[in-house]
Amino acid sequence: MSEAPILKIYEKLYDLYGPQGWWPLMDLESENLAKTGATHGYHPLNYDLPETENQRYEIILGAILTQNTAWTSAEKALWNLKKLDAISPEKLLNLDEEILKEAVRPAGFLNQKSAYLINITNFFISIDGKTPSRKELLKIKGVGNETADSMLLYAYKQPEFVVDAYTKRIFSHLGVVDEKISYMKLKTSFEENLPKDVPLYQEYHALIVEHAKRYYHRKPFNDIIKV
Repeated sequence: MSEAPILKIYEKLYDLYGPQGWWPLMDLESENLAKTGATHGYHPLNYDLPETENQRYEIILGAILTQNTAWTSAEKALWNLKKLDAISPEKLLNLDEEILKEAVRPAGFLNQKSAYLINITNFFISIDGKTPSRKELLKIKGVGNETADSMLLYAYKQPEFVVDAYTKRIFSHLGVVDEKISYMKLKTSFEENLPKDVPLYQEYHALIVEHAKRYYHRKPFNDIIKV
């Protein structure tokens, strides 16, 4: 994959949709009304977030909850946890198991995800404010490539490009990559052909998600972007 198509597509997406303000945080009053789906908590052009450990922890919980489901469903689960005053590691671990599962229910896979939340919470406590390595995160049950990269990019502001199903769908449709390309190969292709820049990585991933929601729900895809 050459550099030109990647940058060209990014510029076109940015021109279409503007800054996205990912990752959303519940206590922010700001919105991105141009987004598809949930609009609350986004912070366009503010790349200083997260600023607190609780905000960082909220993003980490969200990265688990949004696995295999829409963000709107993950957000409902997060609001349930917030109502329980459980967006803090110690309080989440002290929740009754059944109460935690019921809170997670809107995100689906409640047994699995509640266990994953406990796993990541114990890890979060153990590192005591340090930035984890990708290798460390991938050792935690419930954390795969996409989840690890999401945590590193959005919670810890590390230049790890996040690849999801939308990324492969868009770029294979446009003929930039093979549709069978692996996660790591696609991730590496982006990272080798873009500046190592956290805001750019954050925007690009979020723009891909927004674009895919509009044009890549079902075949035949009718993308307005051409390479």
